Amino acid sequence: MTRGRVEAFSDGVLAIVITIMVLEMKVPHGADWAAVLPLWPVFLSYILSFAHIGIYWNNHHHMFHAVKRVDGSVLWANLHLLFWLSLMPFVTGWMGENHFAPLPVALYGGVLIMAAVAYFILVHTLLRLHGGDTAFAKAIGSDFKGKVSVVIYAAAIPLAFVTEWLALAFYVAVAVMWFIPDRRFERVLMER
Repeated sequence: MTRGRVEAFSDGVLAIVITIMVLEMKVPHGADWAAVLPLWPVFLSYILSFAHIGIYWNNHHHMFHAVKRVDGSVLWANLHLLFWLSLMPFVTGWMGENHFAPLPVALYGGVLIMAAVAYFILVHTLLRLHGGDTAFAKAIGSDFKGKVSVVIYAAAIPLAFVTEWLALAFYVAVAVMWFIPDRRFERVLMER
C-alpha cells in the first residue's frame, strides 16, 4: 500500500474541517463595526483552530514524505487522528459562541490533547513499521515538541476552570511552538 492515498484522504478531510469551521462563522446583520464587534470571539476561535489544523496538515505532509509504506495499522492510526481533528469545528464554534467560557475552553483543550496523542500514536505506528535505523526514525528523533505539547495541553485543561485566558495562552503557545514547519523530515530527506 502506498502513502499517497493516505495523504490524499487526509488532505481532503482537513480541507473539509476548515470549510466547516469557516461556514460556522455567521455573517453579521449590519454594515458597520458595531455589527462585527460581537463576533470577535468567534473569529479569534477560528484563527486559533485554523492555525492548529494548518500545523497538523503541514507536519503530516512532511512526515508522510519520509514514509516508505503504510499498512492497516497506519490507516487506523491516521483515522484516529482525523477523528479528533474533525471535532475542531464543534469545539471551535462552542468556544467562540460562548465567549471563551471555562467549559468550552477546557473541552477545546481536550480535543487538542487527544489530537496530539493521536498524532503520537500515528508516529509510533509508523516507527514500528519502518524500524529504528531508517530515515524516518532519524527524522522523528526524540519528538520533544510533541511531548511538550501534550504536557502543556494537560496543564491548560484544568486551568481553563481557573482562568480561561491563561489556558488559551497555553493553546496559543503550542501553536507558536509548532508554527515553524518541522524541518527534521526535510533535513533527512535532503541527505538521501
